[in-house]
Amino acid sequence: MVKIAPSILSADFCHLGRDIERVSSADWLHVDVMDGMFVPNISIGVPVVQSIRRHTGMFLDTHLMVEKPGRYVEAFAKAGADLLSVHLEADMPPAIHAALDQMEALGVKKGVVLRPITAAEAVIPYLKRGIDLVLVMTVEPGFGGQSFMADQLPKITAIRGYIDQYCSGCDLEVDGGVNSETARLCVAAGANVLVAGSAVYGAADPAAAIASLRA
Repeated sequence: MVKIAPSILSADFCHLGRDIERVSSADWLHVDVMDGMFVPNISIGVPVVQSIRRHTGMFLDTHLMVEKPGRYVEAFAKAGADLLSVHLEADMPPAIHAALDQMEALGVKKGVVLRPITAAEAVIPYLKRGIDLVLVMTVEPGFGGQSFMADQLPKITAIRGYIDQYCSGCDLEVDGGVNSETARLCVAAGANVLVAGSAVYGAADPAAAIASLRA
């Protein structure tokens, strides 16, 4: 079954608890952490994740859009993240592997993320070691509300093949411009987790929007 992970980047931060409740029918909650360096914008940090964890039992899918993410793995794990995903472009490969080792030691699920410019085969060494998630960005990271980049669909298909070959239990997530139409393209390409921000929070009925994404 396809998992839906609404992104709180599109929520009303003055009413974040309310907006988390509005998407409680979803499978995961996607938390975008931006540092103003790896991406231009700054979003939320450890104290907000701690507050979210106290408010909800939903699975917290925490996407670290930060330089040298290994510096923050322990803090976000202790704050209550269930899964941490780090960009392959955010540090050198040995440091990314070390960050994944930290996640494993701390008991959180571990994932890697690819920007649109990064080739599909970059995930192979990480799949061979064993990870829980690959996230393919179908927009440039750092901004909500962007249009879906259809040229990333072949990358999703290629990564699904690598997952089937090297790490069959790994989830394949897509983030960026996902709506009821592009969701079908992503699933057909091999994705099984869909992040959606404005498509959910911009809808009059978020629960209905979540159900439409699953359809």
